[in-house]
Amino acid sequence: MSESPPQGAERDLYRDTWVRYLGYANEVGEAFRSMVPAAVVWLSYGVSSSYVLADAIDKGKKAGEQTPSPEEGRSTRVTIAVVDTFVWQALASVAIPGFTINRVCAASLYMLGTATRWPLAVRKWTTTALGLLAIPVIIHPIDRSVDFLLDSSLRKLYPSVQKPSSS
Repeated sequence: MSESPPQGAERDLYRDTWVRYLGYANEVGEAFRSMVPAAVVWLSYGVSSSYVLADAIDKGKKAGEQTPSPEEGRSTRVTIAVVDTFVWQALASVAIPGFTINRVCAASLYMLGTATRWPLAVRKWTTTALGLLAIPVIIHPIDRSVDFLLDSSLRKLYPSVQKPSSS
């Protein structure tokens, strides 16, 4: 979760509260993939994707309400805020961490199968535990990497008026 907002700054529901954890629902789904029906994993992606969409809409709404001149460049501000937030969140909260946890779990299940004689149920629970334990380890490096990626690509296309900060 993000650090606390600076004193006097408005608290961001999607970044500074428990709501941020909804963006990690798919990583939890991926950690449990070997133990639950595929529909449960897809549902976890639905929760995360809903979070991403809600944050993007919220940031667009806030960009549209900005002062001092709300009408001057309003549609550009809103578009940039929505696109930047959506792309950042889709990569940093859903796609990259979901893929990472999926591969961590798949690799650990394979390795446990070849290196141990543990029963399948024990291997699956161990894989799930490893996937869950990996989530807090991968969050900040992925967030910083997505910031770098967007700063090096998409954000260079924005007008220089105001660069959004998605993280």
